[in-house]
Amino acid sequence: MNSIHNFPKLLLPLLAAVILLLAPACQRDKQKFNTDNLPPIKGEVMAKLTVAPEVPPRIQAKTNTKVIVHLEIVEQVMRLADGVEYNFWTFGGVVPGKFIRVRQGDLVEFHLHNHPDNMFPHNIDLHAVTGPGGGAEATLIAPGKSAQFSFRALNEGLYVYHCATAPVGMHIANGMYGLILVEPLAGMSPVDHEFYVMQSEFYTSGRFGERGLQEFDMQKALDENPDYVVMNGAVGASAGENAMQVKVGETVRLFLGNGGPNLVSSFHAIGEIFDKVYIEGGSMYTENVQTTLIPAGGSAIVEFKCEVPGTLHLVDHSIFRAFNKGAIAQIKVIGEENHDVFSGKEKETVYLPEGSAIQKVGERKDASEEVVSERTLEERLEKGESLYKQNCLACHMDQGKGVIGVFPPLNNSDFLQARDDKGFGIIVNGLQGEIVVNGTSYNNIMPAMHMSDDNIASVMTYIFTELNNGGGLINAADVRQWREKNK
Repeated sequence: MNSIHNFPKLLLPLLAAVILLLAPACQRDKQKFNTDNLPPIKGEVMAKLTVAPEVPPRIQAKTNTKVIVHLEIVEQVMRLADGVEYNFWTFGGVVPGKFIRVRQGDLVEFHLHNHPDNMFPHNIDLHAVTGPGGGAEATLIAPGKSAQFSFRALNEGLYVYHCATAPVGMHIANGMYGLILVEPLAGMSPVDHEFYVMQSEFYTSGRFGERGLQEFDMQKALDENPDYVVMNGAVGASAGENAMQVKVGETVRLFLGNGGPNLVSSFHAIGEIFDKVYIEGGSMYTENVQTTLIPAGGSAIVEFKCEVPGTLHLVDHSIFRAFNKGAIAQIKVIGEENHDVFSGKEKETVYLPEGSAIQKVGERKDASEEVVSERTLEERLEKGESLYKQNCLACHMDQGKGVIGVFPPLNNSDFLQARDDKGFGIIVNGLQGEIVVNGTSYNNIMPAMHMSDDNIASVMTYIFTELNNGGGLINAADVRQWREKNK
């Protein structure tokens, strides 16, 4: 009997939690317009569409207006990665498609054009549309045709659009997706910068980095095994020289999308915490978030303030996608250091855990005094390959391809080939600061490596011979001689 009488009391905490959870959802529901009493439309504007990572300015009209959107479908061969081309199907000639910005309550007059040089019929499904197929049924057109329809933007939020022509997955996988923002009539809160970043996958007949024109591979798409996972349509599209740029102290809003067609994104900014994340691109937000999930065909809005200078790496934290398949974009933050927030490296010391076999620096035998038997070219290549996999592979990748804008390539590296020291100094002393390798700028840190003359000779023989840097046997004596000269 006591348990029965206590039952309502036991439910009280649960009911309170449910009420708290439902309250924000109810508030969000109120933001949908009453379709029986829609606000009047006054005037019209031509929508300004932008290419990622740029975002259009907000519409300045004080009342709801007609927004006219023209979007052209173009099939064209473009760069997917260095030396790799792909026949993209695009909205607006770019991947992701052009960013569209309207306001809640606006009447959108949408014109879709299928370029006459295209090979296939296409349409558009905008997730912001309330109506059959999100507009797909009204816009299915053959090459050389145009279609027009109109919709009222009833719900505020950030929405994906994509092609929905069969086979739908293939059209999306070839690049047909983008974002449309439906913001409140009064606009969103002001920030210093807004950027457009969209993740997606590509399934190619060749492996990652295989040069030449690559074809779409349906079986890989069915297996959900992409060769590329990229930000803004290609490897390095918004990294390195193409990185977004802001100043210390400025605020940033990212409009994020995931075109899929298959994978969920675990979006993370290395070196930042999101002050706000608008969950799934809606009007509810949470605060102080490290990583946010973005489903395929979904979105998110994140906001943060840049407190210190440096390069922020925007990645999918399913981390092999970032460092091995291209899912990296960058924001370069320039300005003065703020050591109250972040000091940088203050010192580096030798770590000697109890029982460690590591010798103290003062007792360590100088590498230049080591005497070893020289090895043949074959022996150096075998040992060098093992050392490369242990020490270099994680950053510079298989075959020395590197990561565009992050870690420079070692394969056919003009920077490495131009050095008089054959790279010994990089291994012994490390390297920091901006360099240019094969025409691309990199600004990162290579730590000094405690390697013997013999090991340096082996790994550099491997890099110069197997990674297309001119070849040649390097001996431990060559390294020892360099050390003596540069003491």
